[in-house]
Amino acid sequence: MATTRPTAASVRRDLLDEQAALDEIVGDLTSEQWALATASPRWSVADQIAHLAYFDESASWAIADEDRFRASLDDLGPAFDPDAGAEAVDDLTLGAFRSMPPAELLAAWRTNRRLLADAAATLSDDTRVIWYGPSMGAKSFLTARLMECWAHGQHIVDAVDAERQATDRLQHIAQLGFITRNWTYLNRGLDAPAAPVRVELLAPSGDTWTFGPDDATQSVAGPAVDFCLVVTQCRHVDATNLVITGDDARDWMTKAQAFAGAATDGPPA
Repeated sequence: MATTRPTAASVRRDLLDEQAALDEIVGDLTSEQWALATASPRWSVADQIAHLAYFDESASWAIADEDRFRASLDDLGPAFDPDAGAEAVDDLTLGAFRSMPPAELLAAWRTNRRLLADAAATLSDDTRVIWYGPSMGAKSFLTARLMECWAHGQHIVDAVDAERQATDRLQHIAQLGFITRNWTYLNRGLDAPAAPVRVELLAPSGDTWTFGPDDATQSVAGPAVDFCLVVTQCRHVDATNLVITGDDARDWMTKAQAFAGAATDGPPA
């Protein structure tokens, strides 16, 4: 079965459901669990939620208050100076949240994602939204927020040893992971291999999601959740049940990066 075509409204609904699923996990954590370190350098469980809170609010401004969003860009500018260091970005985006106790931080995230939900309800499929790089189509913009929630949520799940049910909301992340293959190489200053790659994924529901040409000689196949873990750099491909055919497909899966920002490497093998 091929993937279905989403709309801005359907992605928004899935984003709300993904946020609610993560809320169910973090809502029951102890103070000690909120302080646990995660796979993200320098970040605790609380910092993962703080990151989502900050950028969900920024996303609401990008949709509903462009002037306020552009003003926030000016505030962030000095932190992105190469000499400032990664901690400078953390100080600006996470600093205010790091002074909050867990209950207050959770309330802040709930408030900010509600702002995003209300703003996103005004989007049509052909709306473009300003962001930190080029503007994005509404569906891509909301898909990126869903991917962020799921990926940062995975770091939390891993840190607190929780369980999270995989759902077909992963289809949005899988599609994003596929279409960002060229970006993975461009972001590293490399030429993307010319050979096409076929991706065939088993959805949590039992459906099959396919991307790429049927006659491609190189392929990635396996559970959709594993593909999503790899393209969001939550797992190394060798720690999954993905079956890789072809050197170019293998190279992609060792470098895959479905998110914006500087090129980064996922977990080691």
